Amino acid sequence: MTGTVLWTPPADVIETSRMGRFLTWVREERGVDVHDYAGLWEWSVTDLAGFWGAVWDHFAVVAHEQPAKVLGDVAMPGAQWFPGATLNYAENVLRMPGLADDDPVVVAHSQTRAPITLTARELREEVRRVAAGLRGLGVVAGDRVVAYAPNIPETFVLLLATASIGAIFSSCAPEFGTRSVIDRWSQIEPAILVAVDGYRYGDKEIDRRAEVAAIAAALPSLRHTITIPYLYDEGGWPDLSGDGELTFAGLPFDHPLYVLYSSGTTGLPKPIVHGHGGILLEHLKMLALHHDLGPGDRFLWFTTTGWMMWNFLVSAPAVGATIVLFDGNPGHPDLGALWRLAADAGVTYFGTSAPFILACRKAGVQPPPTVIRGVGSTGAPLPPEGFRWIYEVLGDRPQLQSLSGGTDVCTGFVGGTLLLPVVEGVISCRALGARVEAYDPAGRPLTGELGELVVTAPMPSMPVGFWNDPDGRRYFEAYFDVFPGVWRHGDWITIGADGTCVITGRSDATLNRGGVRLGTAEFYSVVEALPEVADSLVVHLDERDDLLLFVVLAPGHVLDDALRDRLRAELRAALSPRHVPDQIHLVRAVPRTLSGKKLEVPVKRILTGTPVELAAAKGALANPESLADFVRSA
Repeated sequence: MTGTVLWTPPADVIETSRMGRFLTWVREERGVDVHDYAGLWEWSVTDLAGFWGAVWDHFAVVAHEQPAKVLGDVAMPGAQWFPGATLNYAENVLRMPGLADDDPVVVAHSQTRAPITLTARELREEVRRVAAGLRGLGVVAGDRVVAYAPNIPETFVLLLATASIGAIFSSCAPEFGTRSVIDRWSQIEPAILVAVDGYRYGDKEIDRRAEVAAIAAALPSLRHTITIPYLYDEGGWPDLSGDGELTFAGLPFDHPLYVLYSSGTTGLPKPIVHGHGGILLEHLKMLALHHDLGPGDRFLWFTTTGWMMWNFLVSAPAVGATIVLFDGNPGHPDLGALWRLAADAGVTYFGTSAPFILACRKAGVQPPPTVIRGVGSTGAPLPPEGFRWIYEVLGDRPQLQSLSGGTDVCTGFVGGTLLLPVVEGVISCRALGARVEAYDPAGRPLTGELGELVVTAPMPSMPVGFWNDPDGRRYFEAYFDVFPGVWRHGDWITIGADGTCVITGRSDATLNRGGVRLGTAEFYSVVEALPEVADSLVVHLDERDDLLLFVVLAPGHVLDDALRDRLRAELRAALSPRHVPDQIHLVRAVPRTLSGKKLEVPVKRILTGTPVELAAAKGALANPESLADFVRSA
């Protein structure tokens, strides 16, 4: 694909980057004739056993028992990874290669309390203390331990302590309403609940004690509820302790590590089970090789504990990086707050979402000087103007990576690498070990054309399965019922002949107008570039072939005929006459999931007559009141 090149790899990138050194290691130690990223990717997806075995060896995975082989059965679903191996995710994270005992490994900032720093020694001691406390409460391998807690050190410690025992972790951010939490956790029947009593969001105190009580009352499997004294002063977290040494259960590669959940906007959230080994290997690969993280780095990704990016963030000590946690309102007192935090905390890699980058651009944010050398963007496609803004305000040093993946694999399928340039509006590459292709409806691969994003070879971090799905039927129906033996992810993607990618929205939210498939991301890029428009959502009603555009206006503006005409003209000029909406309506807000994604499909269902209570699970929405305007439109 062609486009404006915004960043190019330094001349010594092979010697100075972890990806470059891995490429050299593979050539010298494995005898694989690869000299550039394209060759390395091709080898990684054709010799799966060779590649993932190399990742295991290159990062010196700590195992209790070595595997009999790298890959047994290669069928999807059901690929058998590292049979015979036993290991522990927490043990590998707490190894913290390159960090001395007194080096900081967790730097936590919060709008609720003063900053906290944990050294490597202190983190290990906290995990030892809490793991001993959990064992004292009778927690054993296979029990579920859940956290109703934000992005703070206690949540990270609880994850590692739980994993060290072989128990299974799950978290919900405390802004989740009780119904959303109960819908998730009633499926996995937890034994232990750890919860904050409240939190501060900006300058607003939010008491969650009543919600915690309601959640606990709805989970009869609970044996203990422990409060973290976060907003108030009393809670049992400091007393969760014991005298036992820090030990790590040796667990099979696929032993459940944690349960993540689909958004649950149209039914019960799917409980997605991830395993110790698959998550460890995938995160070692992405964090070290693709993001180039290691000792000396400080890694911040703005996320809550209800989004898989939290799970991704907290794996970074496994590659020697320090993690910077933030809990609070990223727009308080203004959208520059996170950038100032990054500067003050010495963040070298800054991760966020595409909507946050676009909001900062629209607000005219000017970040202070920082040592940021890498920027990550996910959660939605990042349009060209988002790419340009990063380089306008941060200069030409940082490498920007737009990446896309999902909760389903707890990683990115496509992203970036220091070995390739950054091209405006384009995702640089398919990730190592991810055989991503674009398929037409008949299951034929496409190059340079829009198609369904599919994965045609297994990855270790594909789910172990769904919780309480003994025959695997729900798992199969979620990913494999369209193209047999091939993972269908639900995104539209165009893959260039050079391996670059553009994702244009969810395939289940397709705008199929006159037989031409249109992605939603390009609509939003044009519409939300207008200063009058704060947010937008586009829906295609198939039976009438009507294209409906809903806009949220910036303060002080009105949706009159002049603005409607301007919106239509901008879409026609920037995209095509097919992109011109038949109707443009004003709404007060665009419905979003708790992780900030727009809800095109539930809105489409509402507009075609589905009752709102069946079209969307309100507890999974950040702003359920936003549906009212669409009900009136229907």
